[in-house]
Amino acid sequence: CPFCARFHELVGKPLREEYVKTGKVRMIFRNFQFLGPESFLAAEAAECAKDQGKFWAYHDAIYREEARDGAEHNGNLNRSLFLRLAGDLGMDVAAFTDCFDGGKYREQVKEDTVAAQSAGVNSTPMTFVNGEELKGAVPYDQFKAVIDRILSG
Repeated sequence: CPFCARFHELVGKPLREEYVKTGKVRMIFRNFQFLGPESFLAAEAAECAKDQGKFWAYHDAIYREEARDGAEHNGNLNRSLFLRLAGDLGMDVAAFTDCFDGGKYREQVKEDTVAAQSAGVNSTPMTFVNGEELKGAVPYDQFKAVIDRILSG
């Protein structure tokens, strides 16, 4: 969604640079697919990329494509794109294709979505920092303040 794309660029990337890559925090990504079939397929593809240690690179590539397109539900998040991204990222495309076409992570993505709904998640982006909820495309400075407070406590 547009809010997730904004979060990814303005918050997610800087958080990973300042806190995750430096070992200060650990970021765990959970699927919450509610925008239709493309959303589910993109999540499955990213999970398949994780098998080859490329989750974040693939995640970022999907967001680049979606931000470039600027529209939801228009068919751009499809098998052809997913396979192209796998190749662009230097992945074993045959293994990726087997994973994706075989639906290896289909149930996991569904279970993640149900778990998120059970936890009260009803929109994206939704972030929890040590259980503290930050809902929506919250500015980076607000995330930084919460994380720094927790790290200093």
